Amino acid sequence: MTTVEMERTAAQQKIAAGGFSFSLFLKNRPEMITLALLIAICVAVSIINPDFLQASSLIDIGRASVVMGLFALGVFVILAAGGIDVSFTAIAALSMYSVTLVTVNHFPGMPMPLIVLAAAAGGMLLGFVNGLFAFYLRVPSLIITIGTQYLFRGILLAFIGTVWIMELPPQMIAFGRAPLLQFTNATGATVTLPLYFLALPAAAILTWWILNRTLMGRAIFAIGGNSAIAERLGYNLRTVQLFLFGYAGALAGLAGIIHVASNRLANPFDLVGSEISVIAAVVLGGARITGGTGSVLGTILGVLLITVINNVLVMVGIPSTWQRFVVGFFILLAAAFFMTQQRKA
Repeated sequence: MTTVEMERTAAQQKIAAGGFSFSLFLKNRPEMITLALLIAICVAVSIINPDFLQASSLIDIGRASVVMGLFALGVFVILAAGGIDVSFTAIAALSMYSVTLVTVNHFPGMPMPLIVLAAAAGGMLLGFVNGLFAFYLRVPSLIITIGTQYLFRGILLAFIGTVWIMELPPQMIAFGRAPLLQFTNATGATVTLPLYFLALPAAAILTWWILNRTLMGRAIFAIGGNSAIAERLGYNLRTVQLFLFGYAGALAGLAGIIHVASNRLANPFDLVGSEISVIAAVVLGGARITGGTGSVLGTILGVLLITVINNVLVMVGIPSTWQRFVVGFFILLAAAFFMTQQRKA
């Protein structure tokens, strides 16, 4: 039984005994705190500015959540196992730029599904590098991924290219523009929810299924709870490490190619510095840095919370420097609240 399952069983037993504890409930369902905070912010902003709840604003939030959400799901899987990854943006940049460059120069007619698969496969291979280093070197994954972040970016800029690719193949442009939902708002502007938005719910469902319905998911949470005990129980740490980082790398590669298609250019310097926001979204979603807990729902809610905060701050004209301040404040607030509830429980 995993750490999360044991905590939830204890909560259920306490409820059955007639001793329901709200603190224990919040400890086992920290994503509810994130949801309440998200709702409170949306209500407050909609009162101040009713335009916030217009369909166009909500679609903008959904569109802006895709790349961050894919990154966050990969980070969450690693975090659940007690590790941490800061190299995912470098993996995305190397994968997306390399695949785009090869497509433009050698295979301009490559079907879009193959381009997506190539980017995801490239990200997975780079993730395997992280997994092998993490297993054989036996040092914290934070140190490993800091090193590979510089390694991957160095390979990209030194050996592959530093020039923006402005002319993408038509199939990539069509993929970035393909509508899932399209309508005209009151001002006459066309509002589009892109087809690539489906990648986020699909990845979220797949991640949930892996973590909650497979032996690999049990192994991930068990290792996050206590890796030594998990190894004695028979879990293969090497296999789990390779899966964790390979899966996160594949999601990063997918996020990268979606980023290129949506922006209609490939910039090797893109995505730098977004690591903290992604990790913040996962932590705000209730995942502990120490591992062994968290949920896909909480991760998605954390992503939405960060995206909404950024959009709201842009709407009211607050500079980007203050946006970082506000996000940092929310991280500290959430951390303090989670620790307080854990002590009470």
